[in-house]
Amino acid sequence: MKHVFNKSFFLILSVGLLASCNQMNDRVDQKLQELNTKATYLDSIITKEVDKVMQLDSIINLEGEKIKKLDSLVDKSTSKIYSIANTKIKTLKNLITN
Repeated sequence: MKHVFNKSFFLILSVGLLASCNQMNDRVDQKLQELNTKATYLDSIITKEVDKVMQLDSIINLEGEKIKKLDSLVDKSTSKIYSIANTKIKTLKNLITN
């Protein structure tokens, strides 16, 4: 009788342990799913922000090219102004010395 009782007790304990493990497994799966959902959401936000940074980088590059062109125009204009001024200065010097 004692032997049957021990086997029954062990069987009941085993079933309870397995049921408890199954519940724990379900909770772990639920938490992993929640974590995966949050990670996907964060990945989406990061992707959007990286896209914004890439757009800003593109705009900065375009504006940099515009600045280079304007700088080149300023250099050309300055060179022309100096050339005209030097010509006028030489003409004035010639008039003064003659």
